[in-house]
Amino acid sequence: MPKSLSKKKFQSQNSTLSRKERLAQKRKQAQARKEFTNLLTTTVTVGLFVGLILFLLGGIKIAIPVVLGIIVMSFSYKYPREALFAFIIYIPFGGTITYYIGNSPILQLAKDSFYFPALVSIWQTCYQKRQPLLIPQTIKTPLYILLGICMLTLLFVNGSQQLYPPSDGLFEEAAKEFPIAMGILGLKVFLGYLPLISCTYYWIRDRHDFLLVSRLQVVLILICCILGIIQYFLLLTGICHGTRDAVGADLFRASLEARCFFGGSLVYSPSQGVIRLPGTFVAPWQWAWFLISSTFFTFATAFSDPLIVWRIVSLVSTALVFINAVISGQRIALALVPICFVMLLLLTGQIGNLKRFIPIFVGLALILGVAMVTNPTVVQERTDSFIARWNASPPYDFIVQQFQENWKNVDGILGSGLGRATNSARALGQTKLVETYYPKILYEVGIFGLLGFVALVTTLTVTCYRTYRQIKNRNLRSYAAAMWVFILFISYNTYYYPLDVDPVAVYYWFAAGVLLKLPVIDRGKNCNSKGDENK
Repeated sequence: MPKSLSKKKFQSQNSTLSRKERLAQKRKQAQARKEFTNLLTTTVTVGLFVGLILFLLGGIKIAIPVVLGIIVMSFSYKYPREALFAFIIYIPFGGTITYYIGNSPILQLAKDSFYFPALVSIWQTCYQKRQPLLIPQTIKTPLYILLGICMLTLLFVNGSQQLYPPSDGLFEEAAKEFPIAMGILGLKVFLGYLPLISCTYYWIRDRHDFLLVSRLQVVLILICCILGIIQYFLLLTGICHGTRDAVGADLFRASLEARCFFGGSLVYSPSQGVIRLPGTFVAPWQWAWFLISSTFFTFATAFSDPLIVWRIVSLVSTALVFINAVISGQRIALALVPICFVMLLLLTGQIGNLKRFIPIFVGLALILGVAMVTNPTVVQERTDSFIARWNASPPYDFIVQQFQENWKNVDGILGSGLGRATNSARALGQTKLVETYYPKILYEVGIFGLLGFVALVTTLTVTCYRTYRQIKNRNLRSYAAAMWVFILFISYNTYYYPLDVDPVAVYYWFAAGVLLKLPVIDRGKNCNSKGDENK
């Protein structure tokens, strides 16, 4: 809407208010400004006081993150909706921000300073209004069962390791370990973002909010993909050296010293045909799973947004996702991005609507074709790398081998302890590298914990399917279908462990929250807009 029309509309609405209502509105705005100013003054004062003490005790690298954390957490609690916006925006840029500021371990948890205070604030609001915090209610039983099993593991396995540390074996350095803290962190990684379903459900209030969130996600993907292409060309032209000057095994090992402006550690050894780019994330494989998950979000908006401008932007973002899947050097992205796109076309029924997008698809196909023709070596190297990796270790053999190994090595029926196969918990004790997700759960919480998690995600998947089938509006139904396919795909994917780390650890629960809200929007007045569908 043009600014002039928007201004006239605001003036028209304002003129319909009585003098008493206008005064009340001004008092409310003044009160909001006063509360913001008071909160800012208080948090800055407290933050600087605590920061000064920590600066004297541990230096500026500890003081600055704590001061920022106090301020951010205070405002996130006061303004939960804005905090969730900041949380979603921070996720794809977290790795870049972390290494620009100083690579402090505290910064790895910076995103949680937005999320957890907002969660507490939303929980309090739900309690006051007698609204359910747990969305959907159908997952209550499997979730409580799984939480019960996790509590037993934390109490009896992690607790016994804390009280009676083994003197040899995997945990021989028990004196330096903190198994209880490791278990708490492991539980946070395992199920800590599940409440994001409810947060997203209450965050999106109407159709306007939904469109804002879906378009924001596309814009974030577009920016990150452009930065990923820039990163590749900086390495290609020699502005960034990568690992091309490394020696021996370092030519094949991701290095933080080789980082190129964005993201974290990378491998760039063109003489060996080895490239693993991190994009804007900490590590290359996180970038790969960002590209895979982005396929679902860009597809959803491309086929459901009421405005053709945003459909075009989404399709351009999809093309950039495909390009990054090739140049990033990530075999799993190269394989799964096109597979996921075809799967979406088939399972969402959008294959019948392709004629609406034929001109756009022709343009994007030309862009991809030109990129492939001008860089045949890159395409060939990635294809050869993928085929060689598949022949050396087929994914299905690798998954079976991981199941067999961890089934034999798990300590007992309650597992080997929460956090014992979680990479982010390695600072608290020795961890085991388990490269597939369901065997990782088996190792940490045992067979019953694994069955409990399968029951949880199955219930969520079935609920989301039934929910999306209730939606009548064509555009909303299309978006919900894409989100359901994403939930289905991630729920039963066990290759590597995307549900353990960013961004899928967030996007999985976020997508469920968006989907579950769409029937409510569909029944609302804001959704009955046939004119919008034809724009």
